[in-house]
Amino acid sequence: MTTSHEELILITGASTGMGAATARELAARGYHVLAGVRRESDAPRGPHLEPMILDITNPAQIEAVAHRIATDPSHRPLRAVINNAGIAVNAPVELLSMDDWREQFEVNFFGHVAVTKAVLPALHASHGRVVNISSIGGKVAMPTYGAYAGAKFAMEAMSDALRRELAPHGVQVVVVEPGGVKTEMTGRGIERMNNTIATMTPAEHSRYGGLLQAVVNHATAFTTTGQPADAAARIIANAATTPRPHTRYTIGRDAAMLTRLSRILPDRILDRMLAANLRPHFPKHQPAPVS
Repeated sequence: MTTSHEELILITGASTGMGAATARELAARGYHVLAGVRRESDAPRGPHLEPMILDITNPAQIEAVAHRIATDPSHRPLRAVINNAGIAVNAPVELLSMDDWREQFEVNFFGHVAVTKAVLPALHASHGRVVNISSIGGKVAMPTYGAYAGAKFAMEAMSDALRRELAPHGVQVVVVEPGGVKTEMTGRGIERMNNTIATMTPAEHSRYGGLLQAVVNHATAFTTTGQPADAAARIIANAATTPRPHTRYTIGRDAAMLTRLSRILPDRILDRMLAANLRPHFPKHQPAPVS
């Protein structure tokens, strides 16, 4: 039986936030972590941490990582791949360009499928594990989160299919659904929303200006009160390494509550609940619409 220091774990999006914290947590547990980053200068540093240049939309870089795993000089098995890389592209459906829709799905969905397919031969050999980082947005789609939630809903569906396909062959698939976590990705998403607000036409501003500002305010508060990245990292690391994992883990009370409510509440009641949650964040000069 192998011990942690004799096993590899690949994690994508390891430059900041939950990804970097998870890479450090797993390295501290003795795993040799292949930390996927887009620039080597962004890589987490320390014992058992090996930076890998990995843009998950770049087929050549994915192939290079798969080759690195297959030709590991110490013949270490791949314990898990953690599909964590992601971006947040938020705007009302009407305002979001098709290029933005495609970018969101390329990074938050298709890139993860490509990485998973590339390393599955190694996971079959090791009876390893796929850990897909979804979101509370994979269960509930708030206004302006159509593209982000759409990609996460797709990740949830793909994970369910993959789990059922691989279970007979000894490869496990686990989904982690974070709620509010203090990460840099949320900050970049807020910046993009502010840019959208600044470029809207007067008619678009009349329809969506208050909503977008409310979402910015809500996301800021959500992140400020969210789980620290290190706390999220411990849950993700456990999901990747515990012998008998659950099929899904949530991070934070907000994620646990909303995922449960989404299963039992009628759509209209959930709509009103989400609208009420967002209402205090609307600018005072522009009241929230009544649902």
